Amino acid sequence: MALGPRLDLRQSQSLVMTPQLQQAIKLLALSNLELEAYLAEALEGNPLLDATPGDREPGDDEGGDEAPPSDGPPADTDLALSSEAGTADDLDVDFAEERFHHDSASDSVGLSGDSEGIDFDSFAGDDGTLYDHLLAQVGEQFSGIEAMVAEQIVALIDEAGYLRADLAELAQRLGVPLALVEAVLAGVQSFDPSGVGGRDLAECIAIQAREADRYDPAMATMIAHLDLVAKGAFPQLKRICGVDDEDLADMIRELRAYDPKPGLRFGGTATQAVVPDLYVRQTAKGWAVEVNSGTLPRLLVNRRYYTELAKDAAAKSKAWLSEQLAGANWLVRALDQRQRTIVKVASEIVKQQEGFFLHGVAHMRPLTLRQVAEAIGMHESTVSRVTSNKYLSCARGLFELKYFFSSGISATEGDGAVSAEAVKSRIKAMIEAEDPKAILSDETIAQKLSAEGHNIARRTVVKYREAMGYGSSVQRRRQKALAG
Repeated sequence: MALGPRLDLRQSQSLVMTPQLQQAIKLLALSNLELEAYLAEALEGNPLLDATPGDREPGDDEGGDEAPPSDGPPADTDLALSSEAGTADDLDVDFAEERFHHDSASDSVGLSGDSEGIDFDSFAGDDGTLYDHLLAQVGEQFSGIEAMVAEQIVALIDEAGYLRADLAELAQRLGVPLALVEAVLAGVQSFDPSGVGGRDLAECIAIQAREADRYDPAMATMIAHLDLVAKGAFPQLKRICGVDDEDLADMIRELRAYDPKPGLRFGGTATQAVVPDLYVRQTAKGWAVEVNSGTLPRLLVNRRYYTELAKDAAAKSKAWLSEQLAGANWLVRALDQRQRTIVKVASEIVKQQEGFFLHGVAHMRPLTLRQVAEAIGMHESTVSRVTSNKYLSCARGLFELKYFFSSGISATEGDGAVSAEAVKSRIKAMIEAEDPKAILSDETIAQKLSAEGHNIARRTVVKYREAMGYGSSVQRRRQKALAG
């Protein structure tokens, strides 16, 4: 058989994701705040895109065209989930009874009948950080080389108020005597808040005890044996400290009044508020789901500007303008489709978890992404993207959409399954209501849950208990004994 080059023609099919499809998938996974940043870049890069506030009517801008019409209801319109609900115009809204949300502070102007507008002084400013608070005290107490050393020490104090550094290494790095660093540290440990600058828990508590004038030999011995306090070894503590039951109880009560992490009262970083992406409320027609449009501008395609630019433009400029126009039209349509997809998924979640919205976490049902995807006719990966980094606000609080998906615990009565979140809530209620003299073991909790109809093993109770941050029965018994 002769060997030689040849040409073959073959046909094959493959799934190719266009750049626009990839971008649409990326938009679906973004939260409202992330999308706001993305739209700001798009508005800067495309001259044919205009933005109006989310609550502005489309007719207010004659030069722009809003998103193309479609067969479904608008994405930011309330969608009633009951079968008899009609269009948005048919919703039975009683303005005297219904509760409405506000997308921003400006929405509430005039609601109280006060014509003075917004009182911006009522908004609390960010608290200073621990570093700023300590640095201000350095200038009041130290000067010269001592101030320089104090600034270095303050910079090494973590957000809990502890100094995580080796003094000898610090002294060598700064080129100063170790005795000077230790003397400056003693001064820093006198700063507010009390206990700051401690190198471990014992030193932090000892600083606070000295300032409270309670650092006697017995208290010093107890602070040196905090491990015995944690274990609840009271007979051994009485013998070591040389005190009776009444004095030991007073010392433990005093110990509990000290702050083990004094620096946490100061925010290390600015607190980032979570902005809901969706609002859910109950109406006379059923449950209403709407997208929070207050954080997003409404994009319009400025066709008038396109026409003026294209009149006398060269061929190359016209090609560029056509490309920008196509990109603007695509972005408007993609945002419209994103809103509809999010509302569709959220509406199905509300429908599946109606018991939670009516009665609380004890009535949550086990739910998977596949169940929602099959119910609305979408792919499971699409539902996963929609529920990522998005939050839902309802009368019961603010929840991430992923919160409503949980595994199920089978029921002993054969009456279906219950959500793992509902079981966790029941375990939490049992632990918080237990008698200090009769702490529930994991086996006892499992038996109680079984008696209530939840078929759950002891190891599952342990897993849920640890996930919620509760210690074992022995640890809880010691904690309650210390709490008196």
